[in-house]
Amino acid sequence: MFARIRSDIQCVLERDPAARSTWEVITCYPGLHAVWLHRPAHWCWIHSFKWLGRFISHIARFLTGIEIHPGAKVGDRVFFDHAMGVVVGETAEIGDGCTIYQGVTLGGTSLYKGTKRHPTLGKDVVVSAGAKVLGGFEVGDGAKIGSNAVVIKPVPAGATAVGIPARIIPSKTGESADVTEAHPKFQAYGITQEDDPLSQAMRGLIDKTGSQEHQIALLWAAIEKLACEQRGDDCVPPDAAKEEHFEADKLNQLVGK
Repeated sequence: MFARIRSDIQCVLERDPAARSTWEVITCYPGLHAVWLHRPAHWCWIHSFKWLGRFISHIARFLTGIEIHPGAKVGDRVFFDHAMGVVVGETAEIGDGCTIYQGVTLGGTSLYKGTKRHPTLGKDVVVSAGAKVLGGFEVGDGAKIGSNAVVIKPVPAGATAVGIPARIIPSKTGESADVTEAHPKFQAYGITQEDDPLSQAMRGLIDKTGSQEHQIALLWAAIEKLACEQRGDDCVPPDAAKEEHFEADKLNQLVGK
């Protein structure tokens, strides 16, 4: 038990640069208090003391602003950072090492009792502020959910989900979508530089358009040269577009390249 408590405290110190001491973490972090209060509530729930489990979770909600149903399963080293307004449903499962920020909902889309209505988070998942994960599906290990995303379908391991409804950015190397290191560091709020698939698509279209305009200019130049060689004068083919006007660099800056 004490080893688990030490692990809970250490994970806060590792993931929150604002945490200055063990005593500060123990006394001033409601996310940690919510996890500690959830454990006896969950024990009561699975041992058929349903009302007592709900009452403990209600007290925890009043004290911390974090509502975790006593039936939910919460793994080790789970960190609710700030986490005011977090709601975790009855059949939700949160894997080891997950980080959940404020305003997150792990909710259900079914009204049928006894069914798996809420999501299962794998290990080391980051769910950013305001995200809603709705349904009885799985979010794979190491996945990241962007701020305010609405996730209604499974997320593969290591992928990133952003947008409403969420779009999935696949993992590049079998880990998180922005991995560039052998041992990637923790990304607060799941922020990466390449998390918006629409921006990626726009950058691809811009680069392709710029390349096509350059090729067209080269073709017109070749046509002009050939025509002039054949006619022996300074003629110019009609509507020649030898100059490039497409501002690819400027447009890439607008979409965040």
